[in-house]
Amino acid sequence: MLIADVAVVDPRDGVVTAHQDVRVEGDCIAQVTATAGGPGDVDGRGRFVVPGFADMHAHPLNRADPRRELGLMLAHGITGFRQMSGGRGTARGDRAPALLATSGAVLTPINAGTPAAAVAEVRRQARAGVDFVKAAIITPEVYFAVQAEADRHGLPVVGHLPAGIDVRAAARAGFRSIEHLGPGLGVLADCSCHGTPAPRPIKAPPFRIPFADRVAAKLLDRIVVNPAQLTTPATLAATRDVIASFDEQRARELAQEFAARDTWNCPTLIRVKAQQLCDAPEFAADPDLRHVTAKERKAWTAAAARFRKKFDAAQREIFAGQFALQLRLVKILAEEGAPLLAGTDAVGAAWVVPGASLHDEFDLLAQAGLSPLRILRAATVDPARFLRRERDAGVVEAGKEADLVLLDADPTTAVAHLHAVSGVIRQGRHHDSAALAGLKG
Repeated sequence: MLIADVAVVDPRDGVVTAHQDVRVEGDCIAQVTATAGGPGDVDGRGRFVVPGFADMHAHPLNRADPRRELGLMLAHGITGFRQMSGGRGTARGDRAPALLATSGAVLTPINAGTPAAAVAEVRRQARAGVDFVKAAIITPEVYFAVQAEADRHGLPVVGHLPAGIDVRAAARAGFRSIEHLGPGLGVLADCSCHGTPAPRPIKAPPFRIPFADRVAAKLLDRIVVNPAQLTTPATLAATRDVIASFDEQRARELAQEFAARDTWNCPTLIRVKAQQLCDAPEFAADPDLRHVTAKERKAWTAAAARFRKKFDAAQREIFAGQFALQLRLVKILAEEGAPLLAGTDAVGAAWVVPGASLHDEFDLLAQAGLSPLRILRAATVDPARFLRRERDAGVVEAGKEADLVLLDADPTTAVAHLHAVSGVIRQGRHHDSAALAGLKG
């Protein structure tokens, strides 16, 4: 297949090389050369080619049959994803994004309530062949035991920061990627001039529960629609204090620590916003809701109603202040060179539409103050670096995987141009605009 006379965008430095022919053989890029001027299998005139987007925090394989969700992702230019919990479904073929990495069961008090139980769970997951270990609800004591055991097996630890942990200590211990900026107070808590709050106790079951992973999965499925619904008045008061005591210099020093330690953040701002501003009218009016089921729309609408009923105007204002500060924090992370990944937390989260939500994430990263190039990097070359796949992916050059996105405008000049997806090449197969529309249904 020949993509003729296309502009090749290098996400590493933003260089755009016009009038190139990109030859694809099988599922690899065979050659990138100055255009010969002849016709191609794909007309690249006036278009820009970039590496396929990666959604680095997603859960499509939580569905037993994820074809609809995977099709929506591909239709929006996503050619690969990181599955953030052990799933039931599979991702195969050129009509689905590639599964780039996956974990086993997330660590919770059910399977990792004590250091000993957590170490045993990490060993079990290592034997099962996971790519990484994901922390969800654990104590600092359990985390450090998990990190030590995961290190012995060569497995990264990613996920949620334990409540009350010294974030710098976690970075120094080797925490690989922080999801959702925490979540909750998370990274923000360590940017307060008051210091890190004390950890909250987590009660573990006194004995091993049969089918514990299934119990945890079902519990998390119910919570995941909007975890902010569980926020207590005490946590909101602590949030208000963190907002008032935010110390920018402390935040910058933390960002510098992340840069020095290669501690990544996957902010999932669309997910964070959908939690903390769950009843915002823009969500219910989103035209992309046509891509989700009536059952999902009903559940998400109900979640918004519960959110508004539980939290009064003053409490909702605290959530709004928290989100505004998280946007500011992401800008600081970017300015200080802390590595960032683009991700969404689709599937299962309220108002997070598979595929479309990555473009929502692009817009929120831009709202935070990131340049179009930095956003493009967070979805292409930086995921390749994070996954140590630089030899195979991340740029458009000979020898790399032929997972590509064709855009109708230059993505280095405006974030809106990242939305102008007019073609996707996955495993060497070209999906034109009509085919992408068909995947959206």
